[in-house]
Amino acid sequence: MSDVVLHVGKVSGISGSEAHLLTLLPDLRARGWDVRFAHLHENEPGAAEFARRLSDAGVPVERIRLPHVADPRAFARLLRLVRRAQPAILHTHLVHADFYGLTAGAIARVPLRVSTKHGFNSFRARRVFAVADRGVARLAQLQIAISGGLARYLAETEGFDERAFEIVHYGIAAGPEPPPFAGGTRLLCVGRLVPVKGIDTLLRAFAIAVREEPDLALDIAGDGPLRGELEALTAELGLGDAVRFLGRVEGVGAEMEQAAAVIVPSLGEGFGMVALEAAERGRPVIASAIGGLPEIVDDGRTGVLVPRADPPALAAAIVDLVRNPARAVAFGRAARERALAEFSLARCADRTDALYREALARRASN
Repeated sequence: MSDVVLHVGKVSGISGSEAHLLTLLPDLRARGWDVRFAHLHENEPGAAEFARRLSDAGVPVERIRLPHVADPRAFARLLRLVRRAQPAILHTHLVHADFYGLTAGAIARVPLRVSTKHGFNSFRARRVFAVADRGVARLAQLQIAISGGLARYLAETEGFDERAFEIVHYGIAAGPEPPPFAGGTRLLCVGRLVPVKGIDTLLRAFAIAVREEPDLALDIAGDGPLRGELEALTAELGLGDAVRFLGRVEGVGAEMEQAAAVIVPSLGEGFGMVALEAAERGRPVIASAIGGLPEIVDDGRTGVLVPRADPPALAAAIVDLVRNPARAVAFGRAARERALAEFSLARCADRTDALYREALARRASN
């Protein structure tokens, strides 16, 4: 049988799921799979950067432009690519790829079709979308979710069978030993400035916390459509210079190393890569108890979990942690140990490789 694995994804920039693919696909090639990538895109600058980085890592990329959400010419190009590649496995990522890729894979009779679900999305609550998404998912023989929390969300929101998902967590590379915590009351939040990231909740919580701990400072790294609105809320809450909007930051690990804690106030999170990055840098995390975050943050051991969209609870967790620096240091140390032991890149690739081989073996025996 062919050892070709054709991954299909709609990529517009590089964030959690794309960073995952940039490490997973070269690792799978190193394990003997002939991994290739069909790149659906809309000519975004971030899409071109993703394609370049994946190609530089040794993964062949074929780009297919999507002029419209549903474009028959793009689908025809993808179908021709699938038929030409004759993959043993076709593996889709995110919504566009599910609809285009799984359909093309079924028509081309690809032996094993795999779909990975990556995140929370507001459109998943629409009944029409849920019905369509469940329908196209039946074209995949193997369903993967990036966390147990995401699998539950998909069951509750769209009516999927939670037990039908295999769980494959993202992995992270081990960086050098982080510097010891130098003290201070600086907090850091990293994320796109979009509603689901819950930055408004954090600002309201910070306004409560700073009344008890006036030396607190908060840096927000990231950009997005809500920046102006969030800056206005900062002023409205009277936070002044205590809050800084850093914009997009390259090498965010260095910023994490200077923080007393990293805050992840998301309203929904399929995995929570920022929490894992903070853990790898040996920093405690205060996060919403939602989605995949409880699988990364071991509450009371590596960080603190609080109810989503609850500013008073988040404020209390912040104040408690900055008043107990020894506890924060212990959390950070335990967080790094756990990140390296349970969320390595090798573990992620090993799990994916094993799922491929097990699913192909089952098909061969039927």
